Amino acid sequence: MSMKHLRTLPENSVGWAYASWLDKEGVNPDTRDQVKYIDDEECAYVMQRYRECHDFYHAITGLPVMVEGEIALKAFEFANTLLPMTGLSLFAVARLKPAERSRFWHVYLPWALTNGLRSKDIINVYWEEQLERNVDDLRLDLGIEKPPDLRETRKALREQRKATEEKRKRVGRPRSL
Repeated sequence: MSMKHLRTLPENSVGWAYASWLDKEGVNPDTRDQVKYIDDEECAYVMQRYRECHDFYHAITGLPVMVEGEIALKAFEFANTLLPMTGLSLFAVARLKPAERSRFWHVYLPWALTNGLRSKDIINVYWEEQLERNVDDLRLDLGIEKPPDLRETRKALREQRKATEEKRKRVGRPRSL
């Protein structure tokens, strides 16, 4: 799959969304390690294909590669595929900061469960055949709504905290604990 070609596709295409997401997140398809510890060739292929498709899941949902985004995507994958490893990934919620954990429980987990359970099986999508398709049409056909933009949410919260801190400094109040 030529990343150069994907970047030339219309901005509303699956291929462009995929390439754009990879660029934004600073990752590429070649960064995935080969599957190890699976002796059966067919099972190893299925696991490798699953791992390759994971970035397409990111691209159509818009979830970033930061821990909070990965956990939200794994929750979506678990609800959709029932693969045990995706469910086990949810224990990583314990790594989140309190505000992130709260956001996960109240925003991203409900989104993941609702969309994962109602959407078609994403593991069956042959992504290479969808590259020129309108990404919004694909989401609609699959039954997937985009979650709130996690990067924008975090940015807005940082700006809000910064504004609050600057206001405190202007009025001479000490920072509250």
